[in-house]
Amino acid sequence: MVTKLDRLARSSRDLLNILHDLKEGSCGFVSLGESWCDATSDIGELVVTIMAGIAQFERKLILSRTELGIAKAREQGKKFGRPSVLDVGQKRKIADRYAKGETMAALAAEYEVGEATIFRALQGPFEQAA
Repeated sequence: MVTKLDRLARSSRDLLNILHDLKEGSCGFVSLGESWCDATSDIGELVVTIMAGIAQFERKLILSRTELGIAKAREQGKKFGRPSVLDVGQKRKIADRYAKGETMAALAAEYEVGEATIFRALQGPFEQAA
């Protein structure tokens, strides 16, 4: 039992395969959430097929717009992901102290971060966060 059609399948092909398998097993499909979605008749199958195609097209449009928005934001210098726990000054101090022989474990304990954070701080250039 599903309450909405988009919970049953993620693509129109997947939906049609599921509906075909149900029909082969002498089962029908009626959505409880969408009154138009009744695949137990020929007209109902047609409507479900058309709506599934439209929904898949809409998902592709949304994905395309999202990708364009992300690309534009990156061009403008926007950084994605979780903000760094350490600022640029701290990263420089860590790099200097590590170069002088301090261990990552000691630096991690002092800055109250994990050793992986210290390792990442030592990897890249020290850029200002946008």
